[in-house]
Amino acid sequence: MQLVVARIGRAHGIKGEVTVEVRTDEPELRLAPGAVLATDPAATGPLTIETGRVHSGRLLLRFAGVRDRTAAEALRNTLLIADVDPDEQPEDPDEYYDHQLMDLDVVLTDGTEVGRITEVSHLASQDLFIVERPDGTEVMIPFVEEIVTGIDLDKQQAVIDPPPGLIDDRAEVASAREALGEEA
Repeated sequence: MQLVVARIGRAHGIKGEVTVEVRTDEPELRLAPGAVLATDPAATGPLTIETGRVHSGRLLLRFAGVRDRTAAEALRNTLLIADVDPDEQPEDPDEYYDHQLMDLDVVLTDGTEVGRITEVSHLASQDLFIVERPDGTEVMIPFVEEIVTGIDLDKQQAVIDPPPGLIDDRAEVASAREALGEEA
């Protein structure tokens, strides 16, 4: 199975280093020197990581054969893809690979069906489940422990406890005018 583990950003310096947007919780494993990664577009790779370091909070990589800024800049926006055994599990029991979460049934804590996960979107602030509801509409569920209370891979189920208004029209709106109207 192939997993996207990073996206190459801009060139850094003049010796062929690039910044990378890490898309894995295990960069020390997936983006270590010596790792050979497939690429998208495929014609760019495969790429072998020669060196890696953190500079000002950003991971910088240099690939074998990439020796100058021009060559590094040509790699910009390339996706780095690692081959992973489909049975492999993340080290942390509370972490999951995207392929493990795809197609899980999403239910409320009382067992009410919400839908099925069709996509996991990785944003800067948090990850989101894109859930297709039985009627064909979609709802976005933040993948945070306050909302996603459990993942059961054996049952193929994600259990959620959403706040009012996240998946339906149960929003509780309180405004100063309503509060005054209720008091009168």
